Amino acid sequence: MTARVTTVAFAGIETIAVDVQVQMASGLPAFSVVGLPDKAVSEARERVRSALSSMGLALPPKRITINLAPADLLKEGSHFDLPIALGLLAEMDVIGHEDIARFLALGELGLDGSITSVGGILPAAMEASMQEFGIICPYANGAEALWAGDLEILAPKSLVSLINHFKGTQILSRPRAVENATPTGPVSDLRDIKGQESAKRALEIAAAGGHNLLMSGPPGSGKSMLAARLPGILPDLDARQALETTVIHSVSGLLPEGGLIRTRPFRQPHHSASMPALVGGGHRVRPGEMSLAHNGVLFLDELPEFQRNVLDALRQPLETGQVSVARANAHVTYPARVQLVAAMNPCRCGYLGDNDLACTRAPRCGEDYQARLSGPLLDRFDIQIDVPAVKPEELDVPANGETSAVVRERVFLARELQMLRYKNVHISTNALADGEVLQKAAAPDDAGRELLQDATRRMKLSARGYHRILRVARTIADLAGSGMVKRAHIAEALNYRQMVYRR
Repeated sequence: MTARVTTVAFAGIETIAVDVQVQMASGLPAFSVVGLPDKAVSEARERVRSALSSMGLALPPKRITINLAPADLLKEGSHFDLPIALGLLAEMDVIGHEDIARFLALGELGLDGSITSVGGILPAAMEASMQEFGIICPYANGAEALWAGDLEILAPKSLVSLINHFKGTQILSRPRAVENATPTGPVSDLRDIKGQESAKRALEIAAAGGHNLLMSGPPGSGKSMLAARLPGILPDLDARQALETTVIHSVSGLLPEGGLIRTRPFRQPHHSASMPALVGGGHRVRPGEMSLAHNGVLFLDELPEFQRNVLDALRQPLETGQVSVARANAHVTYPARVQLVAAMNPCRCGYLGDNDLACTRAPRCGEDYQARLSGPLLDRFDIQIDVPAVKPEELDVPANGETSAVVRERVFLARELQMLRYKNVHISTNALADGEVLQKAAAPDDAGRELLQDATRRMKLSARGYHRILRVARTIADLAGSGMVKRAHIAEALNYRQMVYRR
């Protein structure tokens, strides 16, 4: 008789059911794993053998064949250890075949028989729930599986406790839910930033409408501080967004506590990051920083220092909201709806325009430095601002600006207006509005339309730039509580495109 255990393989954040078939037959002793396993799956033989040996069980001297069906699908990861071990235990009559037939199993085995955590438990549990199965997963991942719904969950610490559960000598209790997977700690407050009132205003508009933001200024002017305070004024994720974001982190193995991610991710990769690290891919295709920041903020500090091809790879995902990785052996799509925030110096020395501090190559050094950024990439930033150095007299004054809580309340009210406006078209912010939806929502009054048309001609705005002006103006109107986009809102939105115009 062949033992069968159900598990999953991952294609991006999607799951594919895999049938683990275990057979023991007469013949020369052997242990073979077939079905296109990768190195980690092939090495499961030794981990499973040692785990069984630690419990006093020895594999019989037979020809053991493990088939992972479908056989033409590449199997990657150590989570196949547990289903292989369960199939062997069933074939050895340690547990019943019927015990494992109603479960989907995944987990990595230690040499001592312990079951250690693996990535992808949440999407696997969602697959089990759709198939009306229970799930067997590591103890450390049990709380994560709870978010998939009402299904039977067995989360043992070791193979021994799982066997005892099936034999009725021990009962595995249901895992306890962990409410929030986001680390708690002191949150940076917007009030800490002295001066920079215009930059704070731009940050508030970016948060209210979900707009991409580019800041340029000399070293020490507060660009990174402003970006770090953006998460503190953003609203929390709704239920759908929280589940989407948690699934991506689960597949990446970045969800150790097992709770839902309820606050918006803030990812800050170093400028030496490669293309697979930033947008996803690699030999074993994995989500990049852009997907890990899904529904949150991707902050790129020292923007021109990133490789040119890496930055240009962001252009398509910023428009589509997803990353498609095409390889000879895989074609995977990851969600990547992010709010891009970037900071840069105006030139390599950082002091372009300051006659006392600028280098001797100015202004040529600034032109060469900014030329590292392509025009199409810059065109995707809705808001582009200069962040000048803080004046000495402002540094000496105690911080007395608005707190993040006060600004967050205004952002929340503006977001509520947008959710009501776009509830029938399944978008949530002005930054995502397009086509007829945008034309209807952001139609300016006559004075505003005249100003926008004149500015489009003078600034030679692209169609994308024109629409981004409308989106930002709509957000400014929402913050002001205005139902109509007026000339003043258009004028302020145009002021946030001056960097591209100067270039």
